[in-house]
Amino acid sequence: MIKDLLHQKILILDGAMGTMLQRYKFTEDDFRGERFKDWEHPLQGNNDLLSLTQPEAIAEVHRKYFAAGADIVETNTFSGTTIAMADYHMEDLVYELNYESARIAKEVAKDFTTKEPHKPRFVAGSLGPTNKTASMSPDVNDPGFRAVSFDELRIAYKQQVEALLDGGADILLVETIFDTLNAKAALFAIEQVKEERTIDVPIMVSGTITDASGRTLSGQTAEAFLISVSHIPILSVGFNCALGAKQLVPHLEVISAKSNHAISAHPNAGLPNAFGEYDESPEQMAAQIKEYVEKGLINIVGGCCGTTPEHITAIAEVVKEFEPRKLPVESE
Repeated sequence: MIKDLLHQKILILDGAMGTMLQRYKFTEDDFRGERFKDWEHPLQGNNDLLSLTQPEAIAEVHRKYFAAGADIVETNTFSGTTIAMADYHMEDLVYELNYESARIAKEVAKDFTTKEPHKPRFVAGSLGPTNKTASMSPDVNDPGFRAVSFDELRIAYKQQVEALLDGGADILLVETIFDTLNAKAALFAIEQVKEERTIDVPIMVSGTITDASGRTLSGQTAEAFLISVSHIPILSVGFNCALGAKQLVPHLEVISAKSNHAISAHPNAGLPNAFGEYDESPEQMAAQIKEYVEKGLINIVGGCCGTTPEHITAIAEVVKEFEPRKLPVESE
């Protein structure tokens, strides 16, 4: 169904979950809730945990993004692997965190779809990059050292994928990819689950260009990144995070020209200021994203760090007048 919609219009992805959660000013006690009040380790900052301890806030953020015009919201699972959750000693909670995050988002999506059947809403299960890299050594004195193996990543991602699908995710989004080897482990895990369950699930892949050189952190250009993931049957490929909308244009041009997949973009609200905050207003960001649609570069667009429902409303308003980037019609 989502494949059909991509031929009809530019789909709107949500904005930043973290930016919205900051507005709640949750304390350590709020993160803990009743269930984790005696946890031995600090939990503030573990946003994924809020799906268990503050589920209404998570649902409210999803509602705000759908109301702002989003067709797709991402689950609150950016750090939802045993690898990332080890920081909080919460590896055993990973299945539940992902399942509940997907379930909350799916319930909100169903409510909106029921109210507006002409505009179906979807849930993308968010698979973040983890806090380790399989391609590079974190130890300058030992270039051959790796903090994580491909197989460790595959196992962790497989658990996350199973829980997201069980919770109701319609799409899987492998995002903010700074190391394509990590992403390949996620994609391999997804293919395993698809085979085991004899299901098909749309996959979105979104890399991140980390600086003005136009490369990912592990050193790939936009085109090299595209080639690295193109062996997998994916719904879309694109970029998010790290750069503002304007800086992403040349990289989107490269992959748009060379890919038959749908192209996605969810940039930050500009580049961070000296305090690590994002200053770009909804109007400024939407004006820049207009260039994407004028050039026919994208099929899916939303926001990353610093973006809010206001940004998504402004973006949706700008792109609704434009046709989506042309896609090849699949032969049945």
